[in-house]
Amino acid sequence: MSEFLVIVESPAKAKTIERYLGKKYKVKASMGHVRDLPKSQMGVDIEEKFQPKYITIRGKGPILKDLKTAAKKAKKIYLAADPDREGEAIAWHLAQSLNMDIHSDCRVVFNEITKDAIKESFKHPRPINMDLVDAQQARRILDRLVGYNISPLLWKKVKKGLSAGRVQSVAVRLIIDREKEIKEFVPEEYWSIDGSFLKESKEFEAAFYGIGSKKLELTSEKQVQDVLSQLKGNKFIVHSVSKKERRRNPALPFTTSSLQQEAARKLNFRAKKTMMLAQQLYEGIDLGKEGTVGLITYMRTDSTRISEVAQKEAADYIKQHYGEKYIKEENRKEKKNTNAQDAHEAVRPTSTLREPSSLKEFLGRDQLRLYKLIWERFVASQMAPAIMDTMSVDLKNGDVTFRATGSKVKFPGFMKVYVESTDDQAIEKDRLLPDLQEGDEVFKKDIDPKQHFTQPPPRYTEARLVKTLEELGIGRPSTFAPTLDTIQKRGYVALDNKRFVPTELGMIVLELILEFFPEILNVEFTANMEQELDNIEDGKVEWVQIIDQFYKSFEQHLEKAEKEMQTVEIKDEPAGEDCEICGNEMVFKMGRYGKFMACSNFPDCRNTKPIVKDIGVKCPKCKEGNIIERKSKKKRIFYGCNRFPECDFISWDKPLPRSCPKCDNLLVEKKLKKGVQVQCVECDYKEEPQS
Repeated sequence: MSEFLVIVESPAKAKTIERYLGKKYKVKASMGHVRDLPKSQMGVDIEEKFQPKYITIRGKGPILKDLKTAAKKAKKIYLAADPDREGEAIAWHLAQSLNMDIHSDCRVVFNEITKDAIKESFKHPRPINMDLVDAQQARRILDRLVGYNISPLLWKKVKKGLSAGRVQSVAVRLIIDREKEIKEFVPEEYWSIDGSFLKESKEFEAAFYGIGSKKLELTSEKQVQDVLSQLKGNKFIVHSVSKKERRRNPALPFTTSSLQQEAARKLNFRAKKTMMLAQQLYEGIDLGKEGTVGLITYMRTDSTRISEVAQKEAADYIKQHYGEKYIKEENRKEKKNTNAQDAHEAVRPTSTLREPSSLKEFLGRDQLRLYKLIWERFVASQMAPAIMDTMSVDLKNGDVTFRATGSKVKFPGFMKVYVESTDDQAIEKDRLLPDLQEGDEVFKKDIDPKQHFTQPPPRYTEARLVKTLEELGIGRPSTFAPTLDTIQKRGYVALDNKRFVPTELGMIVLELILEFFPEILNVEFTANMEQELDNIEDGKVEWVQIIDQFYKSFEQHLEKAEKEMQTVEIKDEPAGEDCEICGNEMVFKMGRYGKFMACSNFPDCRNTKPIVKDIGVKCPKCKEGNIIERKSKKKRIFYGCNRFPECDFISWDKPLPRSCPKCDNLLVEKKLKKGVQVQCVECDYKEEPQS
C-alpha cells in the first residue's frame, strides 16, 4: 500500500511525478477543477455576502470517488496543483471535497517538473494559501456577476448565445476603437530625398537631413524642389563625422505574454496553440531512456526572474560553447547561495544542457520549434551585450545637409544565439560606410526624391493585442489566450489576414454595453480591478469588500438596462442565391467556425453550406472548373477546383488569372516572410517580390 497520496491536475504530470517520487507515493490526477459554480444558475448568494455555491462538476463524480477511496488508504495527502491562483483554488476545492485540514502542510508547489525540483518541493510542504484562493474566487465571482447578468439581457434584446465579460469586452472595444481610427484617418503627405554618393570607387547611401544644422521635415513637392534648386554641382564636403560605440542588451527571458507575442512573430502560432504546446513541454515529454521529463518551467507567469541555479548552469554552458567573454558580467563569478526552487520564474528550459538539436527524435515539429525559441531566448538573456560601432556622417553642399549612418557589429554577444524579432526584422545587419574624414570630398551619383503618405495605425494581430492588454494592465497571463478565443467564437470579431476586424454584431453589442455598463468597458476601471485582485492575493484587502464595492454601482446600471435597453433586430445578410431545396433565399450566418450560408426558411428548412469564394481563375488541370478558396481542417487556406472530387487540383499558393509570359503555364502568388512573389509553377519565371 502507498503511504502517501499526491494529487495533481493532469495524467501526464502524474505519471512523471510518480516515477520521481518512488514506490511510497501514489500520484493521481484530478483533471483540473473538481468543483465549480453551477452552469444552470448564478451560483452566487448576493444577500449572503456573495457566498459562492459550489457543486461537483458534471462528469467529475467518478474521479472524485476514486480520489476519496485513495485518500482513505493514505497516511498523508499532498495537493500539487499548478503554482498560481488557479492551482491554489483547485487544491482548496480538493481539500474541501476530501475533508482535509487546509491549515496542515498539505500543499506542494514546484515551478518545473524535474527530479530535483520535485524532490526539493516535497521537503517544504505548506498550508493552502487562502489569500491566493480568495483572489481566484473574487475573479470567478466577479466574472459570474457580470456574465450571468448582462448575457441574458443580450439574449433578450439582441440574439441568443451572446456573452459579456470584463476582459473580453475591453478587448473587443480596443479592436473596434482601432477600426474607427483607421476609417477616420486622414493621410498626410511627406517627402524624402535619398542620395547615393561615391568616395573614390566606394558607393554609399545618405538621406536629406535639413538646411544648415536644422532638421527639416519635407511636406510638399514645392519644398523638395526648393531644396534641389539649392544644390550646386556634384561635389559634397564631409562636414562632420561622429563615431560611437553602442551596447545592445539581450531581451529578457519569456513571460507568458512575450512568449505568445514572439511565437506569433517568429513561428506564426496563435496564442491558443502556443499555450497548448507549452503545456505539453511543461508537463513532460518521453525522452526514451531518460524517461518522461518536463522540458520547460511553468508557462503562466508575468515574472522575468531566473533562479540562481539556472543562471549558474547557463553561465557554465555559455563559457564552454562560446567563451568567457560571452557570459553576462554579473554571472562570471559563481554565486555563493543557490536556490533550487523559485515559484515565480520566467519561462525557461529546465536544463540549458538539453539542447534543441538533441530532442529532434522525441518532439513533434511544432513542439521542437517552440522549445527551440524558449531555449534560445533564455540562453541569449544570460549572455553579454552586443557591441556595435556606429558612424554618423553629415555631407554638405552649400547649406543643404545629407546624413549617412552606418553600423558594424564589433562584438556579437547574445546575437550569436538569438535576436528578438519585430514584424519586419530578424537580425541587425552591418551597414558599412567608407572611411570618411572631415573635409573629405564625395561626389553625388544619384538623387531620388520620393512622395509618401502617412499610414493609419495597423489593425491588431494577436501578438499586438496581447501586448496592448498587458501594457494596459488588463487580464493576467492565463487569461489572454482564452479571451482571444472567446471573442472570435462569439462572432464579435473575425481574423482577416491574421488581423482582427470587428463584426456588425460586435459593434452592436459593444454599443449597448457602453451605453448601459460603461465601467465594464472602462480600460482604467478594468486595470484597477486587476490591481485589486492582486491586493487580495497579497492579503491587503478582503475579497467580499471588493465585490461589494463593484456590485453597488453595477446593480444600478443593471436595473436601468432592464428598463431602457431597446430590442435590436439584426437582419441576416442576403447571400445572393436561393436554396436549392426549398427555393427560399439563402442568408449569411455566423457560426462557431466563422460565416456560412443557411436557408432563411429555418427551422422548416435546415439547408446549410459553406461560403465559396471564386477567385476568377479557370482550373489549369481540367480546363472546365473554376478555382475556389477553401479551408483545411486546421483552417489553413488553400485553392482547389470547384468540380472536386471529379477534379483533384489543389494549390497552397494562390493561382493568378494571367499566364506565365515565358511558358504559358499557371502563375501563383507565393507568400514570403516579407510580402509575396509571383512565380510560375513549371519554369523558373519569377517577378520582383511585393511587400
